[in-house]
Amino acid sequence: MKPASGTRKPYAGSTRSLVLALDVGTTFSGVSYAILEPGEVPKIHGVTRFPGQEHVAGNSKIPSIMYYDESGTMVAAGAEAENASIVAQAEDEGWIKAELFKLRLRPKSMKLKMNGMRLAPLPVGKTAVDVFGDFLSYLFRCTRSFIIDTHANGPALWRAVENDIQFVLSHPNGWEGAQQSKMRRAAVYGKLIPDTDEGKARIRFVTEGEASLHACVLNGLAADVLQNPSGHGFIVADAGGGTLDISSYAIRGTAPLVIEEIAPPDCVFAGSVFVSRRARAFFEEKLKNSKYGTSDALDHITKRFDETTKRLFRDSKELQFVPFGSPLDKDLSVGIRGGQLKLTGAEVAALFEPSIEAAVTSIKAQIDASGGAVKSVWLVGGFAASPWLFSQLQERLARYHVAVSRPDTQTSKAVADGAIGFYCDHHVSARISKFMYGVEYLREFDEKDEEHAARKHRLFEMPSGPKLLPDAFDCILARGVRVKESNVFSRKYCTEVTNLSTLSVFEVEIWCYRGGDTVPKWIHRSSEEFSTLCYVRADLSPLAGSAQAKQGRNGKTYWTIVFSIEIHFGLTEFKARIKWVDNGRTK
Repeated sequence: MKPASGTRKPYAGSTRSLVLALDVGTTFSGVSYAILEPGEVPKIHGVTRFPGQEHVAGNSKIPSIMYYDESGTMVAAGAEAENASIVAQAEDEGWIKAELFKLRLRPKSMKLKMNGMRLAPLPVGKTAVDVFGDFLSYLFRCTRSFIIDTHANGPALWRAVENDIQFVLSHPNGWEGAQQSKMRRAAVYGKLIPDTDEGKARIRFVTEGEASLHACVLNGLAADVLQNPSGHGFIVADAGGGTLDISSYAIRGTAPLVIEEIAPPDCVFAGSVFVSRRARAFFEEKLKNSKYGTSDALDHITKRFDETTKRLFRDSKELQFVPFGSPLDKDLSVGIRGGQLKLTGAEVAALFEPSIEAAVTSIKAQIDASGGAVKSVWLVGGFAASPWLFSQLQERLARYHVAVSRPDTQTSKAVADGAIGFYCDHHVSARISKFMYGVEYLREFDEKDEEHAARKHRLFEMPSGPKLLPDAFDCILARGVRVKESNVFSRKYCTEVTNLSTLSVFEVEIWCYRGGDTVPKWIHRSSEEFSTLCYVRADLSPLAGSAQAKQGRNGKTYWTIVFSIEIHFGLTEFKARIKWVDNGRTK
């Protein structure tokens, strides 16, 4: 069985183009790209050389960290920021370190359990979007240098494509429209695209779960499923630094390859960075009466734990050692001898436990949501390399008759490669709605209804006479519905206006409800279960000419305006528009 690149179609465009996938991770980031030549099958490349990594051959990831000086200028980033001379300079000159900044973009609905640890303050005068934009800008500059230096006629190639580069930005499954627009603003801030409609249209989004699926297909991983596409589902679990992104799919066709989502995707904060945070809190308690309990020593021991013990840990019955110092470092009262801190296997296992528990709970929920169709789990992402995470998932999911496997190729760059695969191949044709979506409408007042009576103080009368209550919820798309990319959800509404000038700034708020499967009657604006997905605005002033004036009850003139709201939910980002008829023509 050949990998999916064999099924990839030649690029159909008429001019040479470049597509870049920037995968900004919580802890590590990477870039993949493809040069699209008319009539040729696109080939995916990775940026494998970054500043500060000259001594490492073919390393495709850099740490997601930056240093800012006191004036708020970014002075070092990525692998360079871990260079000993930069770290020393940062300390001397009071530079501010920005890390884990991706977590600041999270939706309010996703709670972050930081174990008492806080995210470090942002540099002076910088927002989370600015910091994200600075890092995108750094990745973009590194990519430009890499392509110019490594491709034949690099400078000419770059000049030919630089004004029309297509970007694919990946984000956790739990990010929504508001986070996508922040990432788009960051791309404008980082000068990847101009602040125009054409510029913004050059950015596409893909969830990390779906990008990982495409990476699995690229690596021929889907081969075993493809040879026997009996409709069995499979889960792609992308375990990264910050989030664990879990998506369920089934193969619906093999020539061409058609894959559909079979359960609403999930996203939990259970990545490897939380194991490290728990470890630091644990070391702080364990070493509080030792000379190794200072903040700097704890940072160093936690860093060494990250680089060694966390990556290698595989047996909760064996003693574990964190090598952090010289043979002269010793404090037997806390288990330090010969520069190594001794821990029991059970202590280390406890640091992993909340993340493993969250992963099992989420995967189990996906298995249930898919109606038991899921038979296998593919574990990808940087945290997937942990032998303990892998063996525990295998052990705990065995009772659900689910096989857990892990691709042997480099899974840590799966998201960036898969994002290019998503752009070129687009294998997923249907997705499952994660929440319920709808709009506010005005409900006719029924004085016999207790709920209506309780809202009586908000009653208002339309010019044509009926008494109506605001904040009624009209569901356009329910949760857990299979949505094809071509599906358009449409609803017709009418409104009455007493002043035609208000038509020039007509807007409708689209609401998202996360409270389950039962359609709520009312929008509770202060509840966490409701949030604004987006506003759809249109200039309906051309209708002023054709609208028929009518006389209201109290002799006031009013006009009735009829319009439809159309929403495309099946894509990786939402598109919504207002449709109306003006003099017989649809606008």
